[in-house]
Amino acid sequence: MTINSVGIVGAGQMGNGIAHVFALAGFDVKMTDISEDALKAAVALIDRNLERQVSKGAIDAETRSAAIGRISTTPVLTELGPSDLIIEAATERETIKQAIFEDLVPHLKPETILTSNTSSISITRLASRTDRPEKFMGFHFMNPVPIMQLVELIRGIATDEPTFRACQEVVKKLGKTSTASEDFPAFIVNRILMPMINEAIYTLYEGVGSVQSIDTSLKLGANHPMGPLELADFIGLDTCLAIMNVLHDGLADTKYRPCPLLTKYVEAGWLGRKSKRGFYDYRGEVPVPTR
Repeated sequence: MTINSVGIVGAGQMGNGIAHVFALAGFDVKMTDISEDALKAAVALIDRNLERQVSKGAIDAETRSAAIGRISTTPVLTELGPSDLIIEAATERETIKQAIFEDLVPHLKPETILTSNTSSISITRLASRTDRPEKFMGFHFMNPVPIMQLVELIRGIATDEPTFRACQEVVKKLGKTSTASEDFPAFIVNRILMPMINEAIYTLYEGVGSVQSIDTSLKLGANHPMGPLELADFIGLDTCLAIMNVLHDGLADTKYRPCPLLTKYVEAGWLGRKSKRGFYDYRGEVPVPTR
C-alpha cells in the first residue's frame, strides 16, 4: 500500500521528533496526546527545530513552511483512524500501549498499518491485542529523531512481508537507514546499550570510579561521544530502568539485573535531564555530578 498520511500517538520527546521528520519528508501528519498543552508545545518545538535547520542551511524557508503546514493535532485519539500508518510513541508502559491500540482499532481502515516506537516491549504481545497482528510492527526511532539515522524495524511473529516492506520504504523516504530485528527483549540497540549503561552504574555503585571519571574514561578510552552516565541522563533513568527490567524478566538472566543505584535514583525522581537531576545536576549553568 502507498503510505501518505501518518498518525502519531504521543507529543513528547519522541513523538514530536517523529512528527518533525515525517512532515519534512512530505507526509501528512496528525499528532495526538492526552494533553493539549503538550500538543501546542510539540508544534512550537518542531517549528523552532525547523528554523534551526534553516539557519544552518540544511533546508530553505519554503521547505520549513511546507513541513509545519503538514502537521495537525488533536486531543481525540480516534481521529487518527483514517491514517495509512500509525506510530504509537506513548509512555513505555505496556498497559498504556495496549489501551491505546484497543481504543484505536475500531476506527481504523482495514489496510492501516499499526506500529509502536517501543524500545523494548514485545511486538508480538502488543500485536496480539489488536485485530491486525499481520499488519503490526515495531518502528523504533533513536533519540533525537531528527539527528539519528537509524530506525529499528521489528517483526512480530505474525507480521507479514508486505507490512515489513512498506515500513522499509517509509524509512527510505525519511532519508534514514533501517535494520531488521527479531522480536526479543530490547531488540538490537538496547540489548547491547542498556547493559553497558547498567554496568557503568554498577561501576559507580561499587566505588570503582566517580561519575566524572567513568564518563571521561569511556569518552576518551572508547571514543564514545557521550559518557554512559551522561547518556543515561539524556535517555531518562526511568526508561533505562524499564528496559533493564524487560531484559531481566524476558531473558531470566542475572546479568541483566538492574543496578540498585539506578532503582534508587528513579525512586527519588532523579530521572536525568528531564527532571533536572540524575547522575548530573542540571539546575545550574553547567551540569555537576551528583556523586
